[in-house]
Amino acid sequence: MRLLLISNSTNPGESYLEYPKEYIKEFLGEKPLNAIFIPYAAVTFSYEEYEEKVNQRFAEIGHHVTSIHRFINPVEAIQNADAIVVGGGNTWQLVKMLQEKGLMKVIRKKVKKGTPYIGWSAGSNIACPTLRTTNDMPIVEPLKFKTLKLVPFQINPHYLDDNPANHGGETREVRIKEFIEINQDTYVVGLREGTMLLLEEDELVLMGNRNARIFKYGQDPKELSNEDDFSFLLK
Repeated sequence: MRLLLISNSTNPGESYLEYPKEYIKEFLGEKPLNAIFIPYAAVTFSYEEYEEKVNQRFAEIGHHVTSIHRFINPVEAIQNADAIVVGGGNTWQLVKMLQEKGLMKVIRKKVKKGTPYIGWSAGSNIACPTLRTTNDMPIVEPLKFKTLKLVPFQINPHYLDDNPANHGGETREVRIKEFIEINQDTYVVGLREGTMLLLEEDELVLMGNRNARIFKYGQDPKELSNEDDFSFLLK
């Protein structure tokens, strides 16, 4: 499998998809591909707007996406895709739409056969076994929490070390520790903004200049950098 799982689309002060665009270019290669874009996580703006926004950045690296909403048969569109790109937004809405359109198994089967998969934020979250480590409000109710299970661990995108000023609620770390208390066999990767996980064959590495924070029940959280091997998460 080939996966590029990006924490966030935009760093403060940058244009949309500015920081990951060179990683995306290297991942996809030089040859233009038939890349299908899945915009279903969008809630407050249209799929057309989302497609255009992504293409403005992809054009700079010699690539183009076509949104899946433009196809009469979305299953066939996935089956014929050279690459699959899943944008961020609300994870619950994304999962509900993929389930209703019967695309979860189709995407999983396609990616398992080697089709490159790129996701950011919600698009990274659904590469995991479930959506239960998303930060998003459950604005809709999907049929189930199970997602693509392209990797055996969970990702918490946009991982933050601190709470906002004057906020007395739980930190992100506390929330994740609640998760691993109940799900004791599952690793959770706190994927900080500006970073991404790259999976090629059986090698998993961190890209970007910030560490990832790894959580597992019965272990102290540990910090790993882009010089570390993350492949133990695949076992």
